[in-house]
Amino acid sequence: MTSATTRDRAEEIIRAVGGPSNVLSLTHCATRLRFELRDASVVDQRAVESIPGVIGAVPQSGERYQVVIGGAVQTVFTQIMHLPTMAGVVAGQQSDADVKAAARAKARGKVAWLDAVFEYLSDSFRPLLGVLLGASLIIAFAAVLDAIGVVDFRADDKPATWVFVDAMWRAVFYFLPIMVAYNAAKKLQVDPWLGATVMAAVMTPNFLSLTDAATTACTTNATLGTTACVADVFGLPMQLNDYGGQVFVPLIMVAALAPVYRLLKRVFPENIQMVFVPFLSMVVMIPVTAFLLGPLGIWLGSGLGDGLAWLNGNAPIVFAIVIPLIYPFLVPLGLHWPLNALMLVNLNTLGYDFIQGPMGAWNFACFGATAGVLVLAVRDKDVQMRQTATGALAAGLLGGISEPSLYGIHLRFKRIYPRMLVGCLVGGVIIGVLGGVDTNAFAFTSLLTIPVFSPMPVYLIAVAAAFAVSMVLVIVSDYRTPEQRAEALAERAQAEADLAREAASGPGAPRTPDAGPTSAVLAPVAGSIVPLDEVDDAVFASKALGDGVGLVPTDGVVVAPVSGELVTVADTGHAFGLMTADGVEVLVHVGIDTVKMAGTGFDLAVVKGQRVSAGDRLVTVDLDAVRAAGFDTTTVVTVINARTLASVTPRPAGTVVPGAVVIDVEP
Repeated sequence: MTSATTRDRAEEIIRAVGGPSNVLSLTHCATRLRFELRDASVVDQRAVESIPGVIGAVPQSGERYQVVIGGAVQTVFTQIMHLPTMAGVVAGQQSDADVKAAARAKARGKVAWLDAVFEYLSDSFRPLLGVLLGASLIIAFAAVLDAIGVVDFRADDKPATWVFVDAMWRAVFYFLPIMVAYNAAKKLQVDPWLGATVMAAVMTPNFLSLTDAATTACTTNATLGTTACVADVFGLPMQLNDYGGQVFVPLIMVAALAPVYRLLKRVFPENIQMVFVPFLSMVVMIPVTAFLLGPLGIWLGSGLGDGLAWLNGNAPIVFAIVIPLIYPFLVPLGLHWPLNALMLVNLNTLGYDFIQGPMGAWNFACFGATAGVLVLAVRDKDVQMRQTATGALAAGLLGGISEPSLYGIHLRFKRIYPRMLVGCLVGGVIIGVLGGVDTNAFAFTSLLTIPVFSPMPVYLIAVAAAFAVSMVLVIVSDYRTPEQRAEALAERAQAEADLAREAASGPGAPRTPDAGPTSAVLAPVAGSIVPLDEVDDAVFASKALGDGVGLVPTDGVVVAPVSGELVTVADTGHAFGLMTADGVEVLVHVGIDTVKMAGTGFDLAVVKGQRVSAGDRLVTVDLDAVRAAGFDTTTVVTVINARTLASVTPRPAGTVVPGAVVIDVEP
C-alpha cells in the first residue's frame, strides 16, 4: 500500500469520527485504533465501516470509539498522528506509571484523601530518582577517597578541585526544594515553573542576605549551638531559614498554591491569564511562603525527624527491625518516598540520618533473593530468567535500585517474599543489636555506597547477612512452585530438542514450521473454552476479527497455537499474529484491554518475523497482575481470514490443556 493511500485512509477515518476537533486522544493496540472523543454521537458509523482497509467499528461506553484495522494498525496510527490537523491531539498508550497508579488505587482506595496524599508525595519525588542516584554515587566516590586518605572531605581548606567535586553533588540536594516544587506543581496541574519560582524566591542570595540586614535580630541558643534570625519585613516579623535541601516546605507550598492558582484561572479571562495569573500567584504565595509556610515546613520536618530519632534512640532494635520489614511492602505501592523525604530532613536538621542503614538490610535482602534466582536460572539453563536476574542484580548491587528485581521477578513469584523477609529480619536485628548505623549523606544502598555508612563494619555485616540469608533460602527452596518448575524444565527440554533438530539439518539451517495443510488451531493456554460471542469485547464478539474461541486461562504460559511465522508481535506482549505455510492467519490476544498495561506482567519470549512451531512459548503472563490492574484475563484465539477458508469450526465449551484442538480448519 502506498503512503498516499494510507494518508487518504487516515484522513477519511478522522473525517468520519467527527474531525480532528472531536478527537481528545488516540491510542492503538495490536489490531484497532482507540479514540477518546468529545462527542461520540457525531461519528458516522456507516462511513467508517465503508473505508477501504477498515474491518469494523465498535462504539464503546462513554465517548470511546474503536476502529478495527488489523495488522496495519501501526501504519495507520502513525499516518493519522502525522496529519497536520492532528498536531494537538494526545497520542500514545497508557504509561507503565499510569498502570501502576491504577493498580495502587485498586489495592488501597478505602481512604481516598490518604491515597491522594501518598500519590502526591510519591510523584513529587519519583522523577528525581536519576539525579539523586547520580549524586549518591558521587558521594560514594568521595567517601572512598576520604577513607583511603587521598583527601579529607571534611576539611575547611580543601583544594579547589575537591570543592568543585562537592558542588557536583551538593547541587542536587541544595536545589532539591525547587525540583520538588516543580514536580509537585505538575502533579497538581499547576504551572510547574510557577511552583519552582515561588520556592526559588526564598533561596536566592537576596533572601539569604536578610540575616545581615540592619533590622534583623539574631539570637543564639547556647544549649543547641544554633542561631535563629528574625527580619523586620513590611513591619512584620519573618523567621529566616536556609531552605536548601528542605522537602516539606515545597510540598506544603504547592498544596497551598494550587487552589490560589485555580481561583485566579477562573477569575481572569483566558486572553489575559498569561500575565495576571503568574503575577498574582507570585505576589500572594512568595510572602505566604516566607512568613508562614516556610517556617511551618521546617517545624514539621524537624518534628517528624525528632520523633523517629527518639524511637531510634530509645528502642533501636525495634526501629532497626521495623524499617527493613515494611519497605518490601511500601516500594511496590510507591509509598516509600515519604520515608525518603524524612531521610533528607534528618540530614538537614540533625546532620546525619539513621533510616538509611536499616533500609540497607531490606535492599540487600532483595538483591540476595535475586541472586538466588540467578543461581537457579543458571543451573536450569533458563536463558530468559538468567538475563532478567542478571540485569536486576546489576541495577541493585551497583545502583541500589530495587524496582527491576521487584517488578521483574519477585512480584511474579509469590514464594520469594517470605524468604526475602527473613533476610530483612536478620539484617535489621544485627543493626539493632550492634547499636544502629548512621550516614552523613543521602545515598542509595548499593555496594558502591557502603563507605558512607558508619560504623561501616556493622553495616557491612548486616547487609551481607541479609543478602546471604535471602539467597540461600531461595536456592534451597526454589522461587517457583513444583508445577512452575516442572513447566520450566519442560520448556528447556523443548528448546534443547529444537536446537538438536536445527543442528541435524545443518549449520545455520532455518527452522521451518511443520509440513502439511493446517487442519486445526490448538489451545495456546490451559483453561476453559467460552464461545466467542460471550467474550466481553464487542469487536471479538462480533467476529470482526474472524471466528474462534475465548479461553479463560488457568496458567500464564501462552504458546503458539499453530506453526508458522509471527507477522505481528505487540511490544506489550499481549497480542500475536501468526501466518501458517498454507496461508491461515491466526490471532492470539491475551486478555481484554490488556494493551493498557503497557507490558507490565508480560514476559515476552519471541520477536516479529520469528518462525515458531505449535507449542513454542510466546509469552508468560502474570495473571494475578492482570486481575489486580482490573482487566479480564480471557485469551482470544481467532482465524482472521476465516471468510476466505473452506470452513472454520470452533470447538464447544469445555476444559482444555495447551495443544488440545480448539478450532477445526479446512483451508
